[in-house]
Amino acid sequence: MDHLLKLLRAAAEDTRLRVLALAAREDLTVSDYVHVLGQSQPRVSRHLKLLVEAGLLERFREAQFTRFRLVTSGDDAALVREFVRRLDPKHVRIAADRARLDALLQRRQTAAVRFFRDNAQRWDELRALHVADREIERALAHHLPLGARRLLDIGTGTGRLLEVLAPKVERAVGIDQSREMLALARTNLAKAAIDNAEIRQGDMYALPFDADSFDVVTIHHVLHYADDPAAALAEAARVVRPGGVVLVVDFSPHDLVELKREHAHVHLGFADNQVQGWLKSAGLNPLEPVHFPGRRLMTGIWRGERELATRAPVRPAAQTAHGASR
Repeated sequence: MDHLLKLLRAAAEDTRLRVLALAAREDLTVSDYVHVLGQSQPRVSRHLKLLVEAGLLERFREAQFTRFRLVTSGDDAALVREFVRRLDPKHVRIAADRARLDALLQRRQTAAVRFFRDNAQRWDELRALHVADREIERALAHHLPLGARRLLDIGTGTGRLLEVLAPKVERAVGIDQSREMLALARTNLAKAAIDNAEIRQGDMYALPFDADSFDVVTIHHVLHYADDPAAALAEAARVVRPGGVVLVVDFSPHDLVELKREHAHVHLGFADNQVQGWLKSAGLNPLEPVHFPGRRLMTGIWRGERELATRAPVRPAAQTAHGASR
């Protein structure tokens, strides 16, 4: 009863309801809220603090910024989304906030699209060398663990894999180091009406998550850029729950040395025993890899499964006592 009253009191204020409506659409910073709400930074910070303390919002770091989002787990998550659902999107203040937020996101999207356009030709050249992306995406969807609820996509880029896989799980998270890519991924997910995925800035060698946080982790065409692929896989394995799986997509060994010069690849593909050895060293059980021949590059999907914890059988008390008397 007391907890419910605390939530209701925190939400029962004009500005804070507007904040919740905005948070349902985008993970925003304090300065974003200042811009959209047209209020002072101290006032906005106070409202955000109250919502966080009540358990309606949660904060997280992204580089030098702190972002805020609707709470994502527990009974409170369902309640806060019910608050938002009941808000009238045509209400004059809600509609005006949304228009200002859309304008802000459009400016950021323009910058992100410019970045993507400047690099798109190189990526198109690379895609022409290997199997069609949609074939890989179908295979990844097929290899999701049965009943998977939480998914992490490392090096999410444009967010394409989240568009494909997020509808198949309860909650999905994509991380990337590039702020331009993060902005583009957020835009793409919004256009695709994906509302159960979030985008965060993060380092694949130091993931901002507790151990055993995800049922599946995907690493799609990322390892060939990694200075230390084994360390990246070990960190991915750390956040996978027992019974979960790490899915790695990358190139098999090849001799296209121009990819190092023109695309900044660190590695010219990976052999099966190499990736499986890294997965095993990370504490995962390597499964049979899958290969997809392309025009000049073969793509592989390597899978590492974390075994369910097993407990040693416990002897009945009487039997233990009898055995001890021998």
